[in-house]
Amino acid sequence: MILTDTHTHLYSEAFDEDRKELIAKAIDAGIKRFFIPAIDSEYTQAMYDLEVDYPDNIFLMMGLHPTHVKEDYKDELDHVEEQFKKREFCAVGEIGIDLHWDKSTLQIQQEAFRKQIQLAKKYKLPIVIHCRDAFDEVFEVLENEKADDLFGIFHCFTGTLEQAHKALSYNMKLGIGGVVTFKNGKINRFLNEIPIQDIVLETDAPYLAPTPFRGKRNEPVFLEEIAKKISEIYKIELKEVAEITTANSEVIFGR
Repeated sequence: MILTDTHTHLYSEAFDEDRKELIAKAIDAGIKRFFIPAIDSEYTQAMYDLEVDYPDNIFLMMGLHPTHVKEDYKDELDHVEEQFKKREFCAVGEIGIDLHWDKSTLQIQQEAFRKQIQLAKKYKLPIVIHCRDAFDEVFEVLENEKADDLFGIFHCFTGTLEQAHKALSYNMKLGIGGVVTFKNGKINRFLNEIPIQDIVLETDAPYLAPTPFRGKRNEPVFLEEIAKKISEIYKIELKEVAEITTANSEVIFGR
């Protein structure tokens, strides 16, 4: 059984003490591919170092995270563009809009989101969207930028069934993580109404650990708990969940 973690911050300081051990544990458990979203320029070298250590397992994205869109966002976007000129990446991400912490940056978040979507179109790459308390705002940008060749993942999807269908209408798949195991997570109530071909699995480690590890540091090996919950929701074998969701990730990121 091979699982794919489509979103994990393995370069995070949270893993500095035991990174090699927890990656080895995940690989032994059958989690063979890890897709790594960017945050900002401060983490770029750590991402590159991770790729050097695990060239067969680690796949890097490049982008500016919406919570890191600050006064210097134009410099950060220049950094993103410079990296794309130097080398290949699997996606533009994670990008989007986050209004949970700071609504005052909405305008520059929208601009950064738009510019990075245009970058994805230029390089014919998927986008990986971060959306928190901002579905309407994200959909507004997607509506203006939609195209047949624009596609990607709505990372950590926590919206309603209606919002799920809208996200899918923009050629996105839904990134399903630990929230699906929460009692108050809500998406578990309607997820079986979404075709399993339209979802991918993720941990977002070190954040959002699934039940029964909720509140602790999330780890890639916990992807198994998310896969088990998906198995219950769709009433199919765990092996089939792994096969389908890994195939779905290949549709987005390639093989």
